Amino acid sequence: MNWKSAVVLIALASALGGFFYYDTYWLTPARDKAESTKGRLWTTLEPRDVEALTIKRRSDTVRLKRVEGGGWEMLEPVKTRGDRATADDVVTSLATLRRDREIDPNPTRLGDFGLDPAGAEVRLQVKGRKEPLVLLVGTKSPTGAWVYAKEDGKSAVMTVSEVVERDTGRPAADFRDKTVVAFDKKSVSAVDLEVGGARVSLLAEEPGKWRIVKPTAYRADADLVSDFLDKLESAKVKEFVAESPPSLDQYGLERPSTVTVWIGKDKERSSKALLFGRGDLDKKGVYVMRAGEPGVMLAPVELWTAFPKTVAALRDKVVVAYAYDKANRVELESPKGRVVVERDGTGWKITAPDALKADSGPVNSLLWSIRDLRASGFLADGPADIPRFLKKPEVTVRIWEEGAKEPKTLLLGPSAEGAPRQVLLPGVRAERRQTRAADGGGQAARRGAERGERLEGAGALPGLRQERQDHQPAPRLEVAAVEGDRLTQG
Repeated sequence: MNWKSAVVLIALASALGGFFYYDTYWLTPARDKAESTKGRLWTTLEPRDVEALTIKRRSDTVRLKRVEGGGWEMLEPVKTRGDRATADDVVTSLATLRRDREIDPNPTRLGDFGLDPAGAEVRLQVKGRKEPLVLLVGTKSPTGAWVYAKEDGKSAVMTVSEVVERDTGRPAADFRDKTVVAFDKKSVSAVDLEVGGARVSLLAEEPGKWRIVKPTAYRADADLVSDFLDKLESAKVKEFVAESPPSLDQYGLERPSTVTVWIGKDKERSSKALLFGRGDLDKKGVYVMRAGEPGVMLAPVELWTAFPKTVAALRDKVVVAYAYDKANRVELESPKGRVVVERDGTGWKITAPDALKADSGPVNSLLWSIRDLRASGFLADGPADIPRFLKKPEVTVRIWEEGAKEPKTLLLGPSAEGAPRQVLLPGVRAERRQTRAADGGGQAARRGAERGERLEGAGALPGLRQERQDHQPAPRLEVAAVEGDRLTQG
């Protein structure tokens, strides 16, 4: 091949490559766009270019404008947050509307098509355009598949998809944001709750942990707080009941219960509050108001059910807070004697009263049962109150954790309700019915258990050995959790 042939081949290859590039990146997208806009009423309009939407109807007017971030704000009939999903759906439907066919280029009676007056007048304010795009929507055609419509300023009547009538006929409430309270749970730093004039304040210590700071300092039930915030964040309005009603008494909102959610910290700290009124059993909801807004809404009744209404409900129900994987020594005392077990690799060994190999099953069962103990109520405060409920503890369990100087202690005694005196013996399964406990800076607590829940423990040496004995259920017990010389806060 001589150099002239090579030059010709190179030129042809370059030309083919250039054409391929031009076809791929210019011609094909242009053809695709032309195909996608074929038959559209407004061929150059894209949904993202719509900055405002107005739907004027015989009964009302809905007016929305796009805000920073791509959301929508409702300006009429009330000023509030718009529902982004609904607004985007309607705007997209209108911006990409296709003309079916022209019915009459010069109608003499627009009323025959429901256009005098029109059922709805749609105005789209478009970026870069001074005048809005206006569409008049009339009645359905005889087949019901199409709707009569015309552009403002043009005489021709055409048919378009009946979806236009559906979108322009949506209730104003459909365009409103249904979120009861808009906030990000991860940014919540504090929560205030007020019920019947009593106020409780919660502070987020770290992710997943909460503390009650008012009226008294206690650990809070993190799961309960998290569940309530989850429900509050995801709650949707069931019904927009009234705008600026003359009286709030009928909704139970004259003296409401209130939750205030604090977002952020320091100078960036802000709050959002929700007021709770009475419940409506028929509608399975509760009447609420956003603080600073006049409208009354109906929220799901589950939101009020999850609302923590007392300090006792908010308090951490854990009887003895310890890390199971860090427990390396357990001591049990009862009228049957004293036994001490210590970690031995992945198992346990008895170190007192004699050195023996322990059956890990009862030891682990005891530790798991103590870890899972939860309070169902609180009876009193302070270490001085222990004798009132535990005159003479009959079983004492002490748990040491790695690196801890003092053990965490659990006291068990007979119920004050006349049950026979028994204690947890080796392998005993005691049903925790109406159990009692003392905890948290000396908090005495009544312990309850769900049906079928078991407390398995060992109070003497034989039960920790390889053979396990079966016994009848033990009586109801009183329980107190002690951490060194200080009662744990439950």
